[in-house]
Amino acid sequence: MTALRIVPVRSFDEACTLVDTLHRHHRRPVGHKFSIRVVAGVRTVGVAIVGRPVARSFDDGLTVEVTRVATDGTPNACSALYGAAWRSASEQGFRRIVTYTQDGESGASLRAVGWRQVAVLRPRTGWDTPSRRREGRGTDMVARILWEQTRVDAEPLPPIDVLRNEMRNEILCDAVGCGRPFPLRPGPGRPARYCSDACRQRAHRAQHRPA
Repeated sequence: MTALRIVPVRSFDEACTLVDTLHRHHRRPVGHKFSIRVVAGVRTVGVAIVGRPVARSFDDGLTVEVTRVATDGTPNACSALYGAAWRSASEQGFRRIVTYTQDGESGASLRAVGWRQVAVLRPRTGWDTPSRRREGRGTDMVARILWEQTRVDAEPLPPIDVLRNEMRNEILCDAVGCGRPFPLRPGPGRPARYCSDACRQRAHRAQHRPA
C-alpha cells in the first residue's frame, strides 16, 4: 500500500475544487483558515478545509472547525486528514478544533486519531429564518454528532443547551416584554411573529392604542 502524505493546499479555491472533484454533494464553505490534502504517491486522495466555527458560541478566536472532509475512499485518508488538521491548528495556537458527523456515521476515523465525541445535536428544520435568509445546507432534518480535540489550556465548552439551541431553527417573539425564542414553523405562508396568541393579542392592542 502506498504511504499517505499530508500536503498543504495553496488556496481556498484549490481546496474547493478538490472537494467538488472528490465529493460533489458537499457545498463549498464560505472561507477557510487553512486547507490540507492527503496524497498517495502523486495522486490526491482527500482534502480537508478548516475554517471559523459555524456556531457563534465557538467563534472565540481560539477555535477552528473542520468544515469539509472529502476523500476518494482510500483507507485511512480521513484519519490522516483529521489528525493533521488538529496538529496544524494546535501549532498555530488554536486551543480547540471541532467537527460534526451525521447520525449513523461511526466516527471511526475521528476516534482513531484521538477526537472525542461531545454531544448529539437534534435535527434542525432549516437554516432560513425571517431575520436572516439563508439557503439550506444539505444537513436539515439530520441529527449530528459534535466532536472535538483540545489543548490542556482550552476553555470549557458552552453548556450543551446553548449548543443545541444554536442548531435549532428559532426566532424571537416580537411582542414587547417577551422576546422569547420559539421554533419557526415549517411550510408556506407568512412566518409567525409571536410565540403565543396572548403575545399576538397584546401586540395588536399596543399597535392600536391611542397616542
